Amino acid sequence: MQPTVVFKRRVPGLSERKLAEFISEACEHIRLMGAVTVLITDSKEMIVLNGRFRGKARATDVLSFPGPSFIDGFAGDIAVSLDIANRTARAMGHSTSAEVRILVLHGLIHLAGYDHESDRGEMTRLEGRLRRKLSLPAGLIERTAAKKGEMRNRRVPSKT
Repeated sequence: MQPTVVFKRRVPGLSERKLAEFISEACEHIRLMGAVTVLITDSKEMIVLNGRFRGKARATDVLSFPGPSFIDGFAGDIAVSLDIANRTARAMGHSTSAEVRILVLHGLIHLAGYDHESDRGEMTRLEGRLRRKLSLPAGLIERTAAKKGEMRNRRVPSKT
């Protein structure tokens, strides 16, 4: 099924058609069935969405909204903050278009029913395999895990 892609802001190097092709390929690998809608927007709208649906009045990079079980053939919606994708891409040294694809992949995996907060690493492993298959740089979960590891391994200077 052809995904629906809505750009509220232009992404350099990434057209609606290219992103739709990426989504279709990723869905095949994930075995995600049903229609998907992806919205590329700004952080202001993400604050509204995150507040309304998750009760968190702050911007976030990606949100996934699984389709209701009573609607056959609809996998769900994904929203991506282009503002956050731009910042992260600069910090990680890759393109914004790559970062948008990383975030969309993460959202698609959530739509397929995976949850990295409770699945003992299953989503992390799947996202890593798919990221490599789809030629993407480090994934969202890997970056978060690396940051946590850095914080844990950081030595606190002793007082002398």
